[in-house]
Amino acid sequence: MKGHILVVFPHPDDEAFGVAGTVALARKNGTSVTYICGTLGEMGRNMGRPLFANRETLPQIRKKELEDVCRVLDIEDLRMLGLRDKTLEFLDEEEFANNIKAVIDEVKPTYIITHYPGYAVHPDHNATGAAVVRAVSMMPENERPVVLAHAFSKDCRQVLGEPDVVINIEKVKDTKIAALQAHRSQIEGMIGSIKTEDLVKSPFVERLLTKEEFWTYRFKQ
Repeated sequence: MKGHILVVFPHPDDEAFGVAGTVALARKNGTSVTYICGTLGEMGRNMGRPLFANRETLPQIRKKELEDVCRVLDIEDLRMLGLRDKTLEFLDEEEFANNIKAVIDEVKPTYIITHYPGYAVHPDHNATGAAVVRAVSMMPENERPVVLAHAFSKDCRQVLGEPDVVINIEKVKDTKIAALQAHRSQIEGMIGSIKTEDLVKSPFVERLLTKEEFWTYRFKQ
């Protein structure tokens, strides 16, 4: 991918699971990347294993993990919106979209990577994807960036068909593993370890280490 990539996700660690390989490849090719992260994931259930975080300390821990993963992925332009975790579906969508549109107007991305609204499981994911779609819809058709949407609901392939953008990330697998490891509170909570060998063997992670898949969002005329 050439030009400028804008990644828009609601939680720290969404980028590690969904686009770390794509971002790593882009940065190796000199492509600029801006990352908008909506919340600090402060309502997340995972707090390490053994526990090392609590409800009061988790926001700052996850902020530090987010900053660490940006260093791993060589993302210099991180925008934290400071929204409250698990509330994005209740936001005024127009205001949310306008906040995203302001960044789009500033950085003029060639591509935007976000969640596919309705097919990304978590309400925050779906609300973020919907806000991105609304923001891009405000633009003249000939000025719109390509929106690549990440979907993983059980019915996404049945409804959307097969993803039309599939990126082989095996060359940067180690970078993706390092990105996942940066989110220690979440990975240990899910898997019980951040050791490389444990991540590679985990069925949950193993399938994420070879390719990343996206659907090009088709805007209604």
